[in-house]
Amino acid sequence: MKKIISKTFGLRDDEISISFFMFLYIFIIITTLLIVKPTVNALFVSKLGADSLPLGYLLVASVAVLTSYFYNRAIRYFSLVKVTVISLIIFSIAFIALALIIKFTVISNWLLYFYYTFISLFAVVATSQFWLFANMVFNAREAKRNFGFIGAGAISGGIFGGYLTSIIATSFGNEVAIFMAAALILLCIPILKKVYNLKIKFLNTFKRKQVIADQENLESSSLKLIKNSKHLTYIALITGIGVVVAKLVDFQFSDFAQKALPDSDDLAAFFGFWFSTFNVIALVIQLFLTNKVLTRLGVSTTLLILPLTIAFGSLLFLTFPELWVLIIIKGIDGSAKQSVNKAAVELSIMPIPIQIKNQAKSYIDVVIDSIATGFAGFLLIFLIKRLNLDTTYITVIILFFTFVWILFIYKLREAYFTSFKENIQKTLTLENVKSKKRTNTIADFKQILSSGNEEAILSALNRLKDYKQTNFNQAIIRLLEHPSNKIKTKAIEYLDAFESVNILDKVEVLVYEKDDLLVYIALDYILAHSPISDTSFFNKYLNHSNEYIANGALHSLAKQSYNNAKLGLKYNVLGRLDEKVVALNNGNLSDRQEVLAGLLMSIAYVRMTSNYHLISKHLKNSNPYIAKFATISAGITSDEIFIDDLLNLLLKKKYRKRAVKALKNYGPKIIDYLFKLDKKGILKPSIKKHLPRIVESFKNEKSVKILLRLLRSRNAVTRLYASNSLIKILKKNKNLSVSNRVVKNQILRESNYYKNTLEIITSIENLINLESSLSEEGITELNVVRNNLISELEILLDNNLKAIFNLLSLLYNAEDIKMTYVGIQSEIKEAKINSLEFLDNILQSKIKTMVLPIIEYYVVDDANYKATIINLNPIKERKALRRIIRMGNFKLKILVIKYVQISNNKNLISVLLPLKQFKNVDVKALATKTYHLFISNNN
Repeated sequence: MKKIISKTFGLRDDEISISFFMFLYIFIIITTLLIVKPTVNALFVSKLGADSLPLGYLLVASVAVLTSYFYNRAIRYFSLVKVTVISLIIFSIAFIALALIIKFTVISNWLLYFYYTFISLFAVVATSQFWLFANMVFNAREAKRNFGFIGAGAISGGIFGGYLTSIIATSFGNEVAIFMAAALILLCIPILKKVYNLKIKFLNTFKRKQVIADQENLESSSLKLIKNSKHLTYIALITGIGVVVAKLVDFQFSDFAQKALPDSDDLAAFFGFWFSTFNVIALVIQLFLTNKVLTRLGVSTTLLILPLTIAFGSLLFLTFPELWVLIIIKGIDGSAKQSVNKAAVELSIMPIPIQIKNQAKSYIDVVIDSIATGFAGFLLIFLIKRLNLDTTYITVIILFFTFVWILFIYKLREAYFTSFKENIQKTLTLENVKSKKRTNTIADFKQILSSGNEEAILSALNRLKDYKQTNFNQAIIRLLEHPSNKIKTKAIEYLDAFESVNILDKVEVLVYEKDDLLVYIALDYILAHSPISDTSFFNKYLNHSNEYIANGALHSLAKQSYNNAKLGLKYNVLGRLDEKVVALNNGNLSDRQEVLAGLLMSIAYVRMTSNYHLISKHLKNSNPYIAKFATISAGITSDEIFIDDLLNLLLKKKYRKRAVKALKNYGPKIIDYLFKLDKKGILKPSIKKHLPRIVESFKNEKSVKILLRLLRSRNAVTRLYASNSLIKILKKNKNLSVSNRVVKNQILRESNYYKNTLEIITSIENLINLESSLSEEGITELNVVRNNLISELEILLDNNLKAIFNLLSLLYNAEDIKMTYVGIQSEIKEAKINSLEFLDNILQSKIKTMVLPIIEYYVVDDANYKATIINLNPIKERKALRRIIRMGNFKLKILVIKYVQISNNKNLISVLLPLKQFKNVDVKALATKTYHLFISNNN
């Protein structure tokens, strides 16, 4: 039975019980209403006449305002559960009193007005309380699945209550029907308690904090709360206009029906048939279509269905002013309003904080509804009695109101999204799930610069170098006297950007320090800021007896020669460097690593191509310091002969940052070179994943083109980096763009990668569970490897997901997408659900179909429900391993080889064949060794 319900209505197994109780609750409320309302209405019309109805409308509106004031004060000081229980008891007592009044026929005019007003308030208060509970019980995602089913309880109650009233009133009298209503309404109390114990009682920490925070700040009146919120204002306006249109449609339908069927019995039969038919249609829609429509179209688009169809019906009526057209219009209003529209309206208020929702929603449901009813009555009196207009003209007024209705729905759409965004942000703020990036004030930085340790000061200087703020100059000048030469060097580099800073005397002293880098930086500063000529400078320092000073001056000369060839010729820079190279070859050069590093840099600056082989040689130097300066030197030359070596350095983490910077120095021509390598198929996948960081520096069409090529890589990390870089390029250069079609196709591929990886993980997990159940040893060696594989594959899933969100940010507002990604990563369930629902509403249909199941699968914890979100087909062991080795991940290939080795399964030996031909030496060697070992062991 559970499977049938789940499949038919889209409910999860763990939601069926709570949904059934909610269904039963609203069923009883509406059944009760359909028992008491016809009885009271019949008494009212028969005793006071139909002419008294407009006065009744106005009285309902007035009393609703007064009732709402006391009701909202009660909600502020007592829980909604307690207020609802008291309300239900009061309703029951009032119904018992009404039954006694009918039985003993002590009915007076004022009692009729009282009960007419009371029943109208019961209708809106009791249903409003129910939907408030529904909003508390279900989050936005659950509501979409469940509101269709539980809303069917209201329609079923309408059908059942109508038939029950007819039978009981005819057989036993109206007073018995009213007594039954009084008893029925009390049944809601244990159901409410059950719902509270099942779900509301266990509201998580965030919801409790949210309720407390909202309640503490909730001193405003309901009207002020609505006025201060665009979201609530539009909901109130939409609710009010919907009521007015419904009353106008009902009046026009009744008027034409009365003219067509003057006999009262025929008219009663006509109304009975069509109202029953409308309820049946509404029930079918609610049970089988509401959930699908909401899931497919979203909240705001679903809200448009009712006004648009009424508008089309009204246009049809202007062309064919006949009763059959009004039957269609009334049918649309009677069926869609209580099904898809009702569910969409209740969902539209989901993002509003709970306590504000409790107060504002009751005001909207009770007061706004009643005032709109009163306004409709006043409008009809004015149009029909005072202006004596034909009821056909009401169609024009209906069209006007539906136009305004549609306009407000579009406005609500914007406010709905804004509320979701604010709700997500508020959720993350309450739990301190924010970016933890440390921000230092000016005072913090000054404190670090004055009393921090070497590491802290160097870190602060690195962070400040991009800002160039004069606030710190005095503190940094004092660092020129710091014991650490590294700090002195960084301080000079920072102060170099400020012409007004007078530190020449302090820097000249540092020239005599025994630190090559510090001396070079100091000399470079003196050369740039000293009033003496280049000639005086080099005459003073180039042939200095102090080796540190002479080497630093030579380095400065080489650097100056980069843009001033005449200066290089004047001081014979090439000859001086040749002497250094000869000394190096003869073993006569100083063995200090700084001297060799300076020589490599100087060779690069003067474009000394005859000695480029030294740079090439030392790019592979095992000494990280030498390799670092060889990398910098290669970047300075921008010569093509170094590109392959620099690309290979990307594979080593400790050299990667410098290698990227060096390759960036080549300028846009590096892109052409990379294209050439890629076309030849000789660009290693392990290198490809680091290329986006290089390419993103050159904001041109070729950069975009190569990043799009990288997005097609099988390696998830490469695709992630490429998507990151693509965002940066397009953000900084508005003239560049990527077609939406290309982005959508890539999202589709990324989604397929995600699903493919999930299928592999599921297959491996099944193997683990099977072996664990068969093995008495517990965790086997093979299962350890399987778990390691799963861990690596889960990292790929995270990369997949990040890449999907990066690509989404190219189609939608980047800040919104970034916020939703943070939300689904949060530990807070509400943040995840709200982010998911927000995406559900902004994503276009095709994108939504691709992406939303993946994100929902990521967010949801329930394993049984996950199985219904994405249809995963477990695959055979060998096929799963073959898929893994095609993913372009080094670690995964190594793990697959270990897997085959440990499994000792000859059916898996074929998996190793492509790895024996793999380009990576380590993978190739291990696969070949394992293959031959496997063959020899099985012979």
